[in-house]
Amino acid sequence: MVDAHRVRIFLSVMASGSVAAAAEHLGMSASAVSQQIAALQKETQLTLFTRDGRGIAPTPTAHTLAQESEPLMSELKRIDAVVDDLREGATGSLEIGYFASAGYRWMPQLAKRIQTKMPELTLRMVLTEGYPVGESPPVDIDVVPADPTTSVRPGHLVTPLMTDHFVALVHSDHRLAGRRRVEMSELADEKWISNDISAGITQDMVDRACRAAGFRPRYTVEAQDHHTATAFVAAGIGITVLPDLATRSLPRTVRRLRLTKPNPVRDIVALTAPVARTNEAAKLAVDLLQQIAAASARQR
Repeated sequence: MVDAHRVRIFLSVMASGSVAAAAEHLGMSASAVSQQIAALQKETQLTLFTRDGRGIAPTPTAHTLAQESEPLMSELKRIDAVVDDLREGATGSLEIGYFASAGYRWMPQLAKRIQTKMPELTLRMVLTEGYPVGESPPVDIDVVPADPTTSVRPGHLVTPLMTDHFVALVHSDHRLAGRRRVEMSELADEKWISNDISAGITQDMVDRACRAAGFRPRYTVEAQDHHTATAFVAAGIGITVLPDLATRSLPRTVRRLRLTKPNPVRDIVALTAPVARTNEAAKLAVDLLQQIAAASARQR
């Protein structure tokens, strides 16, 4: 098994650019750092550095090992914090991941309610949206749209929160602005504005619904987030289709229309990591998330 302490030193050398700089950052001697790097190369049977003048240069193998080690080190750091809390008989911190619209609508309420009940708790809210699959920062609870590529994680407890319907946003001068509902096929000839930062599950759901209605949307602007996409609609540039949760606060020149034939929906879930399943703060957070999500669904 690879020694985690040696991996930490190796990552410091990679980030610092030299053994001497890493030694200064870590509060170690340069010889001690060199010894740990040599021991890591021996135990892994990998060549991680080569001589480069008076210094060293990382090999392609070293770059690969560093890239693969970063998520593990983040998780180990988080587990160290959990161990410290458990040793002290308390759970002093909680990390909660979120995507943009859930962050805006739910996280402030969640933070206020948790800290009212647990005032000594340190909360860290982490935007986990937009990362490649499997590379988002590790957190105790992750609030995500349900999707086989992102919400199926070994050992995680899945708690359903809400079913979120998609809606169309149009300018107040648009030919459809006076309607309450619109069939997806009626949007076929419109200029579309994209709004998904990762071109992930949300974008895929919209595109599938359009194909079911017999067309492919013609995207003329790529906004990559729902706030900017909504601003483009407000300026009369085009239309966009968003989950309802992302459309609760709209400019006065934007109208929201319910979609039919089909009406895509996404299920939102909370994923509790194995390390947090016995964490009382995590249990409280999930209970509060269910309450907040239920209230949000009633407001639709």
